[in-house]
Amino acid sequence: MNAKLFRLILPVSNIDAAAQFYASVLEIAGQRVSPGRHYFDCEGTILACFDPQADGDSQPPQPLPEWLYFAVDDLQRTYAACQQAGARFEEGEVHGGAAGEILRRPWGEVSFYVRDPFGNKLCFVDRASTFTGH
Repeated sequence: MNAKLFRLILPVSNIDAAAQFYASVLEIAGQRVSPGRHYFDCEGTILACFDPQADGDSQPPQPLPEWLYFAVDDLQRTYAACQQAGARFEEGEVHGGAAGEILRRPWGEVSFYVRDPFGNKLCFVDRASTFTGH
């Protein structure tokens, strides 16, 4: 079987704020597909910001428990965009270095860690340094 990941649901509590945050950070407008869903095409995989209450669901959103990783061409630019958009830069250490700073991690990736305004954990990695196990 050959499967392709085509959509990832990202829980948010305010779809308008989420659309604005991710449009700023990803530098793409995305598309509103329902009152509670705003989709961003990340090179064929859809990042689906989902506000369940705006779509009529009764359950409040819960942030993802694990990190979501993005490969970007210009890590410095993305870092600045995260600062301007109001991301919370992670404090403390992760993988032997300051989480919220741009650093080379032990396996060679250059990255930084933040949380979006809804508590989702994000890591941005310089595309040229991504490690895929090959």
